[in-house]
Amino acid sequence: MSYSTYVAEGEHVGLRPFRLADGPEFTARVNESRDLHHPWLSPPATVEEYEPYAARLIEGASRAGFLVCERGTGAIAGFVNINNIVLGAFECGALGYGAFAHAAGQGHMREALGLVVAHALAPEREGGLGLHRLEANIQPGNTASLALVRGAGFRLEGFSPDFLFVDGAWRDHERWAITAEMAGPGAADRAR
Repeated sequence: MSYSTYVAEGEHVGLRPFRLADGPEFTARVNESRDLHHPWLSPPATVEEYEPYAARLIEGASRAGFLVCERGTGAIAGFVNINNIVLGAFECGALGYGAFAHAAGQGHMREALGLVVAHALAPEREGGLGLHRLEANIQPGNTASLALVRGAGFRLEGFSPDFLFVDGAWRDHERWAITAEMAGPGAADRAR
């Protein structure tokens, strides 16, 4: 993987956009990670499911998707998506993310989330997305995800009963957010 393909790069991971050609590797990683992901998320597990999922992230103006790749090998270690991007007076997006089992517990997602926050909240003139705010909605029992956003400097803003339909039921979620002022310079470094 060449350095120039990364949108942002840290010590251990680089972020790059999704490609349709990533389907076989991405779905193989999803299938290896079923136990890790259940019941919190269910990313596409077949190439047929992956293609429209990736196309929405590639082509959609209201989404930005990043594959978390291990530096050196380029292997996909996880993903971080910014969904429901609204510009204008709001300038906000909602995060969705997941690690893959082979890379879980190695700090890759902590580093990747810091890189995504820094990229998303950086002004467009500096190559960022120019957002003011990122939100993460997390089920209260998902302790790994809660620790991830806490460590990245997000603040708890509230509780949403029956917020998202996950694993066959409407699930409660905690609302966490970070703003450009909160992240400030060096947000990616603090999350490492």
